[in-house]
Amino acid sequence: MPVTLALAVVLAWPVDMVHDVEPGKDRFVKLGAIDWAEVEDPTIATAEVMETNEVLLTGLKPGRTLVLVYAEGRFAVWRIRVGGKPDEPPLEPAKKACPDLKHTPKDDPKLTVTIGTEACAKALAQLFQGDGFTARELELTFDGKVLQAQLKALQAASKKGISSRYVGAGLVLEGEATKAEHRQLLWSLFKKSVGRVALDDRIDTKTPQSPQ
Repeated sequence: MPVTLALAVVLAWPVDMVHDVEPGKDRFVKLGAIDWAEVEDPTIATAEVMETNEVLLTGLKPGRTLVLVYAEGRFAVWRIRVGGKPDEPPLEPAKKACPDLKHTPKDDPKLTVTIGTEACAKALAQLFQGDGFTARELELTFDGKVLQAQLKALQAASKKGISSRYVGAGLVLEGEATKAEHRQLLWSLFKKSVGRVALDDRIDTKTPQSPQ
C-alpha cells in the first residue's frame, strides 16, 4: 500500500517514519505523490525520486541520516538507518521537565504531554531525536509562549525577505527564495520545532539568474 505524505501538516521532531536499509542494499518506498527528496548526509544513504512516485533509498555505509520529502506544498522527514540498532534515549529527563507527561507504549497515542515551558520543549526535542517515537504516535498540547519561542527561532534562521507568522494554530511562510534556500528553510522548521505544525507554505521559489 502506498505511503501517504501528511499533506495537512508539516512534521517536526520526531520524524514521520523510520526506514531501515542495509549497506549496499536498496529499498523502494511508494508514495501517493512526490516532488523531490533531499538527504541530509548523502555519504550514508541516497534517495532517488522515480517516475512511479517511488523513492529509491540506497544504503552506502553504516550510520543514520534524514530525508526531507516534499509533495504538493507539504513535506515530511524520514530517518534512514543504515545498519545498526534503534537508539531510544531515556524518558526521565523529559518526565522531569514535563510534569504531566504520560507514556503508554501499548496505546495510541503512545505519549501525551502539555508543553508549557521552553525547558519541556527542549527536553522533548532531545527525546524525539531518538527512535522511540514517530510523529503520529504523539498527542501534544502547546502553551502559546512556547509556539512564539519556536517562531522566533525560525525567524532568526530565515533569510531576509522571508516572513513567518501564526494564523490561529497554523504557520504561514511567505516570501521569495531559491530552491536551495527554500529547502534550508524547511530543514530549519523541522529541526527547530516539536510535534506537528499546520503549515501554509506560500514561498515563491526562484531560479538564480546566470551572471551576464
